[in-house]
Amino acid sequence: MITDHAGHAISGANAAGVEIFEQATREFRCMLADPVSTIDRAIAQCPAMPMAHVLKGWLHLVGTEPEALPVARDCVVQARRFAGTAHERAHAESLGAAAAGRWRDAGRRLEDLSARWPLDVLALAVGHQIDFLCGDARMLRDRIARAMPAWSPSMPAYHSLLAMYAFGLEESGDYAQAQRHGERAVELQPRDGWAWHAVAHVHEMRSRPDDGVAWLAPNASHWSPDSFLAVHNWWHLALFHLERDELDEVLRLFDGPVFGARSTVVFDLVDATSMLWRLHLRGVDVGDRWDAAADLWLPIADAGNFAFNDMHAMMAFVGAGRREARELVLEAQRAALQRQDDNASFVREVGQSATRAVAAFGDGDYAGAVRLLRPLRSYHHRFGGSNAQRDVIDLTLIEAAIRSGDRPLARALAAERAARRPDSRPVLRFVERARRMAASTDEDIGSELAVA
Repeated sequence: MITDHAGHAISGANAAGVEIFEQATREFRCMLADPVSTIDRAIAQCPAMPMAHVLKGWLHLVGTEPEALPVARDCVVQARRFAGTAHERAHAESLGAAAAGRWRDAGRRLEDLSARWPLDVLALAVGHQIDFLCGDARMLRDRIARAMPAWSPSMPAYHSLLAMYAFGLEESGDYAQAQRHGERAVELQPRDGWAWHAVAHVHEMRSRPDDGVAWLAPNASHWSPDSFLAVHNWWHLALFHLERDELDEVLRLFDGPVFGARSTVVFDLVDATSMLWRLHLRGVDVGDRWDAAADLWLPIADAGNFAFNDMHAMMAFVGAGRREARELVLEAQRAALQRQDDNASFVREVGQSATRAVAAFGDGDYAGAVRLLRPLRSYHHRFGGSNAQRDVIDLTLIEAAIRSGDRPLARALAAERAARRPDSRPVLRFVERARRMAASTDEDIGSELAVA
């Protein structure tokens, strides 16, 4: 039987089909080109190759695109039909769990698969994405750490292992090691978008925007062209400029590589919407940009398939003043709570409160937003995303505390953030606004502190 580069037997394949399959796997790992088209070529070459159907299924699942689910479910059928080895059956069953909405079960199945076959880079890469979607920082790190003793720097995919490990280390707060591994991954493969992204996260969480700009801006020719992670890395660059109060540059990046193409990819929409909301929290008038974002969210407003997306859709509808669309999101979440999948837990534990808090903030009910957000602070990782992405929840809470006139809470939250970001200009403004609140009368608070 034909094997892949790591020695795993591949059923139903010929040499050409395996070569195309491995090309698609490389594209997925580096987040380059069009791995969906590539894997379709592999299936055309070898229709009975189960691993090709597995990869196609994952490519349609990990983006959380609602309309991609039927394709993924068909891939499960084909993968189960053709799986000829224990390794392939394990892949097919993991894919089946995720297609049924059981993301955590799928992650555990891949965990067992990687323990048995640690050189299977596809299992590691997909498991890593599932850990991200579930907000499991420990497994983002440890899934990769467990496999590393079986690997060596001479292996072609070693840079991907380092990139994934770097991101897991960063999400776990080990910034020095994360930066070291991420930079080494880039040295080995300058086109590895996930490696560039991991180090960008390090600079964001260390509150080093100058280092972040220096990391990304001069190197865009490596991480941006033909990359389906490009928008996210441009978003990171805009985030560094936002931290430096360079609002004109933030808007230039937003209107250009972040949202200029009006991408309907959900992950890209999340980034664009999150940036607009951060500007909104500062009182920046973004003009008709909200309408453009809301128009793209509207066709999937009632999808209810991933709570993290719901919160961002609500931001767009609040910003654009789309009340009917807001209700579509809330109704979709109510329906999601009736299902028996992991998203029901994501909505119940975090998503519903976070989404309603955004709506309350938009209505000027800042005290209501505070009540909804405060309980989430210790466990909002449970509905997915990264530390940097979920920071928008803390930013919304601080702003809501200030605008609600809650002097003690505003002062406490500002001091807490200043302890982690002592040189941050936006944080120093939070501290100053909270200080002014303490010296103000109740009548002064609304007029003086409503806008950053």
